[in-house]
Amino acid sequence: MLPVDEQLKVITSGTMQIVPMDELKAKLEKGTPLNIKLGVDPTSPDLHLGHAVPLRKMRQFQDLGHKVTLIIGSGTALIGDPSGRDSTRPPLTEEQVEANAKTYVEQAMKVLDPAKTEVVYNGDWIKPLNLSQMLGLMSKFNVARILEREDFHNRYTEGKSIALHEFIYPVLQAYDSVVIKADLEMGGNDQIFNLLAGRDLMRAEGMEPQVALTMPLLVGTDGKKKMSKSYGNYIGLTDEPADMFGKVMSIADEIVPMYYRLCSTKDLDEVDAIDAAFADGTADPYKLKRELGVNIVDLYHGQGAGEKAMAAFDAQFKENKVPDNIAEFPASIVEVNDEGKVYLGKLLVDVKIAASAGEARRLVDGGGVKVNGEAVAPKCYNVDPVPFAAGTIIQSGKKRWAKLV
Repeated sequence: MLPVDEQLKVITSGTMQIVPMDELKAKLEKGTPLNIKLGVDPTSPDLHLGHAVPLRKMRQFQDLGHKVTLIIGSGTALIGDPSGRDSTRPPLTEEQVEANAKTYVEQAMKVLDPAKTEVVYNGDWIKPLNLSQMLGLMSKFNVARILEREDFHNRYTEGKSIALHEFIYPVLQAYDSVVIKADLEMGGNDQIFNLLAGRDLMRAEGMEPQVALTMPLLVGTDGKKKMSKSYGNYIGLTDEPADMFGKVMSIADEIVPMYYRLCSTKDLDEVDAIDAAFADGTADPYKLKRELGVNIVDLYHGQGAGEKAMAAFDAQFKENKVPDNIAEFPASIVEVNDEGKVYLGKLLVDVKIAASAGEARRLVDGGGVKVNGEAVAPKCYNVDPVPFAAGTIIQSGKKRWAKLV
């Protein structure tokens, strides 16, 4: 294994908190592989780059020679993590958890080394707990202490509901650490209370407590809010290569260094150099985003996929070529009205370029609608039907395409 100082350089890169740092150093100095824990509740079947941030750190631990344990919350997901919530999380059924867990593990293994990853399900030890055992665990925690955590405190002072079962969540997450004998637990920065609860329970059980390591929440492509499907600012791990590359190219310039540090496979010296270039104003964000896009697409779709995605992007956006595999619609979809014209408002909706006739008119007025490469004049909503035959290409901007067949 690498010397402790060299390991710490990798481990601390991109992290928010390591509590306590001196205990982590002491654990590393023993020279034996640590058991690194990451617990995830499979609340969704699809992951994005934000979910992958702790997985990337786990992979770094693997590359340093440490053991990683990925805990799938088949038990805790039935409660729902209250961290960062301002209301009770809707519970999932066991069937939903099982289905989500399958896709979660498949996607996580795009980042982790499957041969070096132990995957366990906490329902295996949580569900068999009897009343006596549950009461014993809960007796180790103090309600006043739990109410100190920010989300519970805010809900309590604002008079918002806190369901009693939500108090159990950090207890069960802490119990996971006891069961697998974790040396270090990872999580998002909003998870710090739960991670420290694990330290408390391990200490109460006479065990050496785990170290808590938190990672920042990844900012979405808009450069403002955290990455989330609900905000529409996410890059999915299962996005098609061309879509993934295009989304990377759309990220705000100022968050390029964050993406290199948290999402790429670049080594730390390269990442540090990129940080320095942004700091002194010598960085070329466009060039760096292209390299980042290739790196990320290769990571999730295999070596060589990034270059192909970049070529497809250039063909579509730089050379104005028609993209491959655009949506096709039968030419019979074109309707001629009583005036012998084609009403673009309806046609653009029918070929999925616009969501409504109103949006279609706005696209036309903006000058962005083209038929076989020829721009449609603003306010020209009823057009000659002659161009609309099999083989016709209809386009709005650089992302919306349709072909008549």
